[in-house]
Amino acid sequence: CQFVFEEFHTGIHDGRPNLITRFFGDNHILGFCFTLFNHLVPPQSAGIYILNANGKSTIMLRKIIRIDEERCTGCGLCADACHEGAIGIVNNKAKLLREDFCDGLGDCLPACPENAITFEEREAPAYNEAAVKAAKMNKQPCGCPGMQAKKLERSPAAEPAGPVPGQLSNWPVQIKLVPVQAPYFADADLLVAADCTAFAYGNFHAEFIRNQITIIGCPKLDGVDYAEKLGAVFAQNSIRSITVTRMQVPCCGGLEAAVRRAVAESGKEIPLSVVTISADGRIL
Repeated sequence: CQFVFEEFHTGIHDGRPNLITRFFGDNHILGFCFTLFNHLVPPQSAGIYILNANGKSTIMLRKIIRIDEERCTGCGLCADACHEGAIGIVNNKAKLLREDFCDGLGDCLPACPENAITFEEREAPAYNEAAVKAAKMNKQPCGCPGMQAKKLERSPAAEPAGPVPGQLSNWPVQIKLVPVQAPYFADADLLVAADCTAFAYGNFHAEFIRNQITIIGCPKLDGVDYAEKLGAVFAQNSIRSITVTRMQVPCCGGLEAAVRRAVAESGKEIPLSVVTISADGRIL
């Protein structure tokens, strides 16, 4: 038993065997040792360790997240919510990049607006707290496309003949601040714009804000699910049409997804169009 305990104390295991210890080989002494250890060491992770005859952990049966790629919109909210850095965005889809970084606590589940993340129990590497801490200390700049620094080259533009008047016709504009019911929502053509779109597209006021009621938000920075409030706005007002302007980056998918879900939950058939803008100001 001393050998087995020393293996745990030197960091080979990050937790304790829970309920059942399974090992390869017919070594009942090891089974006794781990049963004793199960009562002596406070739990850090729940699961069933799969051990070889030397008492070394190779893998464990435990709870871990599962991401449904068909439902995932690539908004990146789950990656922001994962304090361990186990999730990243790859090809506009959330991916579990490091199984041993997933602690199985599920902070990412409520962050997903599409309910694309669930728990499953399967064989996976044990949660490696030491590796997570080391990765945080050596953390490189974020790989999220929405946070990658870049310089945009522009051709010289002609100076306007005079001041260009703004086209905004309502206030406030932040989704978090607008009331659910307001006079300007009556028979409105509604523009739901990601914060960055008005800065990226030079003719935004003339082409999008003019003759529309404008509300704006950023799902990555606001850290809220807009669907509930937008659903109430759509349900309690006579909205004629909805235009969503979003950036090309994955995190803007959260805004589009929230609007689509809000329309569905309102019980109304409201015409919806989505315009995607690149960082260099092109409509895609």
